[in-house]
Amino acid sequence: MRDLLVADAVDRAEEADARASAREVDAGLAARVRAGDDGALGALYDRHGRAAWSLARRICIDEQLAEDVVQEAFLSFWRDPTRFDPARGAFATWLLTVVHHKAVDTVRKESTIRRRTVSSDAGDDLPLPAEAGADSQALGAVVAGQVRVALHRLPAEQRQALALAYFGGYTQREVAALTGVPLGTVKSRMFTGLARLRAVLGSTTGYEGAAG
Repeated sequence: MRDLLVADAVDRAEEADARASAREVDAGLAARVRAGDDGALGALYDRHGRAAWSLARRICIDEQLAEDVVQEAFLSFWRDPTRFDPARGAFATWLLTVVHHKAVDTVRKESTIRRRTVSSDAGDDLPLPAEAGADSQALGAVVAGQVRVALHRLPAEQRQALALAYFGGYTQREVAALTGVPLGTVKSRMFTGLARLRAVLGSTTGYEGAAG
């Protein structure tokens, strides 16, 4: 019995050490993100992306919505890394809290959109002004052009993943199959690529300020 108690105490101590070590690693990566290291953002995603997606998936049900929630959670941290305070808890705990809130908000917004869509079906046949459609198309062309230019300023592997996904219309799993790299690597490249893309667009067009 005494040996079992000793073994249990040793196991608990090792688990506590592992948690403390993981927390230190996360805190170090978060500090690197605050210093502008987008590679550290990818490392954090590699460590916690799966758990974050699992939580978002349980709340959103829809897999794509869950992907969007996790993406926005990481990008919100990239935009303002000071939101996470390592003195107040572990990064994993903070991240899952953010994901939970964003997932709940997303579900509520989707429900509102569906209700409005159903209630406005009767007015779908009303014509829109030609000028509005033309303006929208022109604006879309300008934005697409800016994005394409900004993509060329990204590392090749990030540019490839984003181009296949957003211009080619492929899913992340399909991008992984096409490029021959693991799905997790594709996701990490897309997250860090999006962070860099947002920074590039913000510095050249004021996009970041407008989004915030």
